[in-house]
Amino acid sequence: MAADTLINDFELPFQLYDVLGAETLTQHPKFAEHSRETFDAVLNTANKMATDLFLPHNHIADKNEPQFEGKKVSMINDVKVAFDAYRESGFIAGRYNFEDGGMQLPETVMTAVAGYFMAANPSTTAYPFLTTAAINVISHFASDEIKAAFMPRMLAGEFTGTMALTEPHAGSSLADIKTTAVKQADGSYRVKGSKIYISGGDHELSDNIVHLVLAKIPGGPGGVKGISLFAVPKYRLNDDLSIGERNDVHLTGLIHKLGYRGATSTALSFGDEGACHGYLIGDEHFGLRYMFKMMNEARIAVGFGAAMIGYRGYQYSLDYAKDRTQGRIAPNNKPEDDATAIIQHGDVKRMLLAQKAYSEGGISLCLYGSNLIDRINTCEDATVKNELSELLDLLTPVLKAWPSEYGPKANDLGIQVLGGAGYTREYHAEQFWRDNRLNPIHEGTNGVQALDLSFRKLWQKGGLGIQILKREITQDLESITTPETAKLAGKLTPYMGELHEVLMHLSKVLQTEKAVTLTGNAQALMNIFASIVVAWIWIRQASKAEQLLGNTDDTEQRDFYQGKIQAAKYFIDWELPLIKRDIAILTNDNAVCTDMQAAWF
Repeated sequence: MAADTLINDFELPFQLYDVLGAETLTQHPKFAEHSRETFDAVLNTANKMATDLFLPHNHIADKNEPQFEGKKVSMINDVKVAFDAYRESGFIAGRYNFEDGGMQLPETVMTAVAGYFMAANPSTTAYPFLTTAAINVISHFASDEIKAAFMPRMLAGEFTGTMALTEPHAGSSLADIKTTAVKQADGSYRVKGSKIYISGGDHELSDNIVHLVLAKIPGGPGGVKGISLFAVPKYRLNDDLSIGERNDVHLTGLIHKLGYRGATSTALSFGDEGACHGYLIGDEHFGLRYMFKMMNEARIAVGFGAAMIGYRGYQYSLDYAKDRTQGRIAPNNKPEDDATAIIQHGDVKRMLLAQKAYSEGGISLCLYGSNLIDRINTCEDATVKNELSELLDLLTPVLKAWPSEYGPKANDLGIQVLGGAGYTREYHAEQFWRDNRLNPIHEGTNGVQALDLSFRKLWQKGGLGIQILKREITQDLESITTPETAKLAGKLTPYMGELHEVLMHLSKVLQTEKAVTLTGNAQALMNIFASIVVAWIWIRQASKAEQLLGNTDDTEQRDFYQGKIQAAKYFIDWELPLIKRDIAILTNDNAVCTDMQAAWF
């Protein structure tokens, strides 16, 4: 039903060039061989590939899940065709240097590239996405020997990658994992244990699968300090690095999920025969630190993916609302008058505005986070580099959690816009919601993100991150010259003051026995903090849109900019004031949640 246009033609150029000024990255030596023209060419290639090869089988793969036939996994051939095209395009290595076979593209541009694929087909996109994340860990922490063995073929897409963290008895509590890695006389390791919910854990898309496995070496420290990280390939490599015999890694079953049904979710067993070869990455007992490199980058990607699925559902329901006629609106509300398109009804406009605010706010938020990575990587000043790194660290829980909460909310509203058609399988709105509903759980649940923000990120390094954030927001608000956006900035400013008061209060509470209340109220703090950040992100968009509005006579462009301003107004008038409840909960040390007893439920 939805049009084949995945993303509005104005959206990514506006975000990349107008809001973020990504073209200035070409002034840095690393990106000097690029230009806006090369960035656009890469984006156009991604758009075409996603539209032609990923989009057509999204709904088909959802209805025809991968099957485990006892020996191997089978899936519809469209997935293989799309994956092969993706790897042959060089996108897996897009971020890497030319000498590594990469395109040496900025993180900001590569994130935008991912947007097309996530909007088209999040399930098939999962395979190269996971591979890229695994490569990042290996490239940063593995020995030269391990890099030589795996990286070139992973960058080429000949090998794929996964992260194997979760165990049947331990979800987010990684301190409780039981998988072990025993060191052998020759210095190698044998891995034994079980992992579950491993996305992309088995398939026939690549020649080999490299699992990044968290395991404990016997005799090491307890808890998370005793966790090490291993590269465990599906097939061992011979001395000449050719593919050898099957490693002792076995698929014990496929898991059938609510969404992302086209991507395999697996239960894996390592070392049933005592012959699972694992290759230590980095030093013993530092595995969780290494894996956080992968997880933090993956968290930004999960948030962006959630925003893009939310955006896809928004566009789908928008198309429907323009075509579907129902009811009449005064003064043309007589029985003999023609029925009006439902997009003209006030409540439908409300639902569409909310979807626009959630999804486009999430897109802009995550692209800002990706641009922070580029700013860090191109910064020559050590002090500024450290400040930006702290800002990114502070914002990472928000970059993951806010879009993955509000992306599904956008998809839920998309279903509502379609009415009865929305929950039928003949239309795609329900699949968007099912796919997106996984993202609040992916890469650390949103509850874990709220705890991370509340107990760690806001306070680390003397609160340096929040200081830098306030500086960035203040600079933006003080530079506004456009009247409509200036009004929005004036509405945001008091909330900045209230956030300061809340944090001052909590800094004292955390030194007392009342600190336990924050374990139940962490989501309230996340709501306050994230809503203020997203309001700022919307003001950044609205300010630029209002400036550009006066520079064009093109009707479609003017409509696009007016839409940005209106969505910013919606978010700040409708969504931002909702945090007043959360402010009251935190300032009053509300203990309703933590005082609840298990027996009372």
